[in-house]
Amino acid sequence: MDLMTEITKRILTSLFLIILLFLSIKSYELLLIISFVILLEIFYEYYSILVKIFRNKKFYIFCLSIIALFYLLFLKISILKVFIYNDETRQIYLLFIILVCVFTDIGGFLFGKTFKGKKLTKISPNKTYSGLIGSYILSLILSVFFFKNYFEFYQIIIITITISSISQIGDLFVSFLKRKAKLKDTGSILPGHGGILDRLDGMIFAIPLGLLIL
Repeated sequence: MDLMTEITKRILTSLFLIILLFLSIKSYELLLIISFVILLEIFYEYYSILVKIFRNKKFYIFCLSIIALFYLLFLKISILKVFIYNDETRQIYLLFIILVCVFTDIGGFLFGKTFKGKKLTKISPNKTYSGLIGSYILSLILSVFFFKNYFEFYQIIIITITISSISQIGDLFVSFLKRKAKLKDTGSILPGHGGILDRLDGMIFAIPLGLLIL
């Protein structure tokens, strides 16, 4: 029951974010506002983690915060360009990347909780090899199903594996930061989920890099 409840929460959160994205497509002003609020919250959560990790080392906090600001700016520009050009192909690319990240997250959680098995790394105790395999399996199956009319089969396979890998690396990176900061979640803005960074850690890395690759 707990497994189904957690999966339902993850799906509903992902659907909510996708709905926000579609609403933003219709309004450039809304996109600016939503993206600004989300990225501001992500930066706040990231900064809070840095403060806990480095405590009084203000120089490290300042430098890593500046790097994060530039990267988040790069992320925002990458997303805005998709809608500024009003290019349907670019929008399909963006949707593809987001859905691969969602499928990766759900697949990893579902397979990891169901089959358990050997831990993948000490960085994140919840990550298992079964979850890693599940992330690829579910993302590949659903990507082929949803995007078979837009890409060649071999393209879907290559792109999905690449995006899924980037997403999982992003997830592990944030897990590493939380472990160093001795935190379970990056925040509490999403009831039952934690922070926005908890839910979007993979997308933060996958979206700009994925758009560059595509």
